[in-house]
Amino acid sequence: MTTSDGTTSVTKQKMDIKTIGNTILKLISRYRTIFVFLVLVIISSSLSPHFLTTGNITNVLRQASFNGLLSIGLTLVILVKGIDLSAGSVLGVAAMTAGLLKDQPAFIIIGGALLAGALIGWVNGVTIAKLRIEPFVVTLATLTVGRGIALLMTAGYLVVGTTDTIRWLGTGYVLGIPVPVIIMALMFLIAYVVLRWTPYGRRMYAVGANEEAARLAGINVDNHKISAYVISGVMAAMAGVILVGRLNVSDPLAGTGYELDAIAATVIGGTTFDGGKGGIAGTIIGVLILAMLNNIMNLLGFSPYMQQVVKGLVLAGAVIMNEYKRRK
Repeated sequence: MTTSDGTTSVTKQKMDIKTIGNTILKLISRYRTIFVFLVLVIISSSLSPHFLTTGNITNVLRQASFNGLLSIGLTLVILVKGIDLSAGSVLGVAAMTAGLLKDQPAFIIIGGALLAGALIGWVNGVTIAKLRIEPFVVTLATLTVGRGIALLMTAGYLVVGTTDTIRWLGTGYVLGIPVPVIIMALMFLIAYVVLRWTPYGRRMYAVGANEEAARLAGINVDNHKISAYVISGVMAAMAGVILVGRLNVSDPLAGTGYELDAIAATVIGGTTFDGGKGGIAGTIIGVLILAMLNNIMNLLGFSPYMQQVVKGLVLAGAVIMNEYKRRK
């Protein structure tokens, strides 16, 4: 026979367990991207003894650097409720620009490539913001046009060779850390600070959250949208220059499909297509999650076709989770 005190004690214990469970679920929901990242690290390290080696981690970070740079630009674009399907083609145009300027000093090569990326981004932004055309349609067209321009620049031929400085950007090390990783980390840090602690960053969130309210508050919505696409173009061009340095070849097909991985990393990181939600911190984790997935599938001998299936399922899962959280 149970006393009233005993019943109360058991009830309290059940309530405490339920409270703890709800708290854990809330933490997992709030920091789900970090949770998925940690689980993936544990699974990957158990599946392959080579995963946590210094050489493999360095390789993962180096491979992530290209997608990381593109993802910075995509994060800004998606924050203002846009999309940029042309990032991979912009990378290709920048790579070919670097190839055509390969006999020039490094600063001219870099400047020319970044200018090409900024120009394409500006065209995207102006067309979307001023002409009020859907971002999907505009950037899909730019994807095709950009790839055609990259092929026309050398009639489809590769350009072999570049300067030692550009090679160092793609293959060099500083204190044992690959230069592309350092560049990616610096760009992430700058983007994080700008979005979190500057008026510009707060206005970007405002534009994405409610464009009309932002306009009534005195924010120049069009200029902020254009700037997001220009930054996306510059980030893609920077990735193109580093890729040229890495391969010592300018390929007009460079960057094909890269925009899909960048969009996936951004969405996995919690930046939603609704606009005004998410940020750089989540994108960093999203980039690392995709890089680890690619790496462990390579170590386990997955075919490229199966890798595409897995990445597609991960992206679909991230979109479903974000939508579920939004509705809830």
